Amino acid sequence: MKEFVLGNQMSPKNCKIDYEKELNKEQLDVVINGDGPCLVLAGAGSGKTRTITYRVAYLIENGVAPENILLVTFTNKAAKEMIQRVEQLLGSYPTGLWSGTFHSIANRVMRKYAPQVSYTNNFTILDQEDAKSLIKVAVKELQVDTTGRRFPSPRNLISMISYSRNAGKTIKDVVENRYQNFFDLIPMIERVAEVYESKKRQADAMDFDDLIILLRNLLHESPEARERLANQFQYVLVDEYQDTNVVQSAIVQSLASVHENLLVVGDDAQSIYSFRAAEIQNILNFPKVYPNAITFQLTSNYRSSPEILDVANKSIEQNTNQFKKALDAMVDSREKPSLVPASNAQEEAQYIAEQILVLRDEGIKLEEMAVLFRAAFHSQALEFELMRRDIPYEYRGGMKFFERAHVKDVVSFLKLAANVKDQAAWLRVLGLQQGIGLVTAMKIIDKLQGCESLEDVVNADLKLGKRAGYGWGQALEIFQKMVKVDKRPAELIRAVVNSSYKTYLETEYPDFMDRLDDLEQFATFADTYEDLFVFLDEVSLTENYGGVREQASQDDERMVLSTIHQAKGLEWDAVFIMHLTDNKFPNPRALEEDGGLEEERRLFYVATTRARKHLFYTYPVVSGYDALGINQPSTFLEEIPRVLLEQVKLRRTPAMQSRQGGWNNSDPVIVFNELGEEEKPDKPMPSSFLRNLDEL
Repeated sequence: MKEFVLGNQMSPKNCKIDYEKELNKEQLDVVINGDGPCLVLAGAGSGKTRTITYRVAYLIENGVAPENILLVTFTNKAAKEMIQRVEQLLGSYPTGLWSGTFHSIANRVMRKYAPQVSYTNNFTILDQEDAKSLIKVAVKELQVDTTGRRFPSPRNLISMISYSRNAGKTIKDVVENRYQNFFDLIPMIERVAEVYESKKRQADAMDFDDLIILLRNLLHESPEARERLANQFQYVLVDEYQDTNVVQSAIVQSLASVHENLLVVGDDAQSIYSFRAAEIQNILNFPKVYPNAITFQLTSNYRSSPEILDVANKSIEQNTNQFKKALDAMVDSREKPSLVPASNAQEEAQYIAEQILVLRDEGIKLEEMAVLFRAAFHSQALEFELMRRDIPYEYRGGMKFFERAHVKDVVSFLKLAANVKDQAAWLRVLGLQQGIGLVTAMKIIDKLQGCESLEDVVNADLKLGKRAGYGWGQALEIFQKMVKVDKRPAELIRAVVNSSYKTYLETEYPDFMDRLDDLEQFATFADTYEDLFVFLDEVSLTENYGGVREQASQDDERMVLSTIHQAKGLEWDAVFIMHLTDNKFPNPRALEEDGGLEEERRLFYVATTRARKHLFYTYPVVSGYDALGINQPSTFLEEIPRVLLEQVKLRRTPAMQSRQGGWNNSDPVIVFNELGEEEKPDKPMPSSFLRNLDEL
């Protein structure tokens, strides 16, 4: 049933804000005609936030009480920004407006209704560390035997449980599809989840997932609570609807069930968070759930040049499971995006670094430049190159390469191969082993005082208790592999990775495959070194150098290195998208999932639409060291008509100056030349494009 208020017809003519002047026609249509169920497909750079905030201001100006409006966002920052904009538009703070993330809104509701879901109103909220502590208690209570094989770590268990709840799937389904290496442990993992749930109830505590799941349950199981809340919220607005999961979508539908003034805003072309249980079908099926829904499209892009949008539009049109739309540029024309094949990862890194300096000389600030990549390990060679050239950068979406725990772990193993008396390295290595705490680690180090090499360590006869003995046995298995290979850094790294350390990563981290990729990239880099001591010297100096730079450059201008996922919602004047090879982007693991290729293409689209003026696609043609492999360009590059790209050839100067240390002695000086090849419009690039090394 809909409510009609006499004498309250909304019109921009009666408002203090001049909506017709402030908004374009697409945005204005949403603001004044957004009653009933509405789907707003807001393309990249189309003024989504502006449209939502003007809609809220418009409702309040036309007599809707702020407490009858619910505005749901995905981050506290977005909620705060929108409220500030509404306040600026109205000239006063919209007191009473319900605005915030799903979790903050859920917390506010549950503080009143918690007794209806068997909690008190004074429940506490568990953070990640609290949740891990309860999981540890559950594992201990169940007397799980972790000595025969490693059991999933608390953070891994939390990841499994959280995904199953947010995706509406069983633990069994989640483990079978996402954690196959723990398949035989499913019954015990299910029991841990049950005990964890019981422990939370006993402690009158909720984790973040409980907040929204219990709110969903309340709205489904208590008609009285649902009616009261749904009656209160005359207008419900949801930002980034493509990122909602099945639980959040159910909450939204319940809260809008009386007035049905539900306006959801999002872009299916930017749905890239399925690994967090986001469900793209929520936005795609909205017109089916609400057959009388009005669909608006915001396609006027105020961010990117027409040339960049031509590429973005051509790429995303390859997806079939989507709302078809194309972005229209509202800014001036510029040069075409550049396509840059490099001979290897080092040359790719050098090109990017030198082009950054060229752009800076042309007047673009470092902070207006970003390098984006599909996975963190793709940036390793570039990080070395930027540090070598003294180009300051900020890393987003994770830690800088040598700050990552697994890289530090492996470096510690290598330090012991070089100097078996390195106590700090011993403490880190022994701390990774089950049953070995700090006290036991110090005792082991004392017992090994007479050892001069890893070979001596392997042959040492240590008398240890059962738990410590098990952990020491795991460490010995790694050392035994290390002593069987030569002392070249790359061989030692691979020996560590192909040992029980790999099992440690699997059980400890939900993203262990990405960490293994990191370490393989580390080994590939180490292939350029013959001497372990030279390698460790340079790594150690790089670590210290990075730390000093971070401290000294807090107020300095810095460019951005970022994973594409972390870059969503941001924009820069110049964007480099690197490592665009067919075996890296799209991610091969993502292709194994339903809809994986289309989500990877959406990720490529998101990266492309971060650029305002300059866009560069780069990839290495050759990878590896001892065994060279030829990379195909990403399928996403091949889908783009060649006429839309400026193709760049990298040429080496005849004479090169050698570098000290382990840097590649054949690093080129880059000269930019157009290939000059003419192709008919709309002809896709062939697979063989620049595949022959002679062309480089």
